[in-house]
Amino acid sequence: MQLKVNGEQRNLDAGLTRLNQVIEALGHHPKLVVVEFNGLILTPDLWAQQAVKDGDSLEIVTIVGGGS
Repeated sequence: MQLKVNGEQRNLDAGLTRLNQVIEALGHHPKLVVVEFNGLILTPDLWAQQAVKDGDSLEIVTIVGGGS
């Protein structure tokens, strides 16, 4: 399956049918990212229900903490 992830085409296992599976396969920790799926920001509670298909687009932003 081919997805656009952060502007780049990525080939992923076609067995990954849900958004939570894709995020995990890409190596992201669910509590540390914000995900835009085909132009909509989805909260983590919706990821397991969201079907993913060839040609979908993801923008994944990692949350970085810091400070002094």
